[in-house]
Amino acid sequence: MVSLLIVSHSAKLADGVKELAGQMAGGAVKIAAAGGMEDGSLGTSTELIRAGLESIASQDGTLVLVDLGSAVMSTEAVLEALGNAHPVLISDAPLVEGAVLAAVEASVGATLEQTAAAALQAREMIKVNR
Repeated sequence: MVSLLIVSHSAKLADGVKELAGQMAGGAVKIAAAGGMEDGSLGTSTELIRAGLESIASQDGTLVLVDLGSAVMSTEAVLEALGNAHPVLISDAPLVEGAVLAAVEASVGATLEQTAAAALQAREMIKVNR
């Protein structure tokens, strides 16, 4: 089954998105949070990202959802150092909505590509009735 990694500059934000996505997927999907720095400050830690990826490694792949551009750079640095042991995609989806849609899709056995596509559908979600 595809797993998810939530990378945020804030540990609280990453943990909250993990909790929400996990509950929406009924606990069926492995989800890790890599938020903030080791000392609790804001930022992205390559060590926390590496540990998160390793804790949920899946032959089916891992989708990484990020909050800001530097989270992408940190994730890419980790992926370069780790090599290609398992497939990993970084999503450009909105963090919260994308994580929820990806978790639900992964929970029904979708492929990594299908899970990534579901996350991107969050861009089209309308939150206000017009």
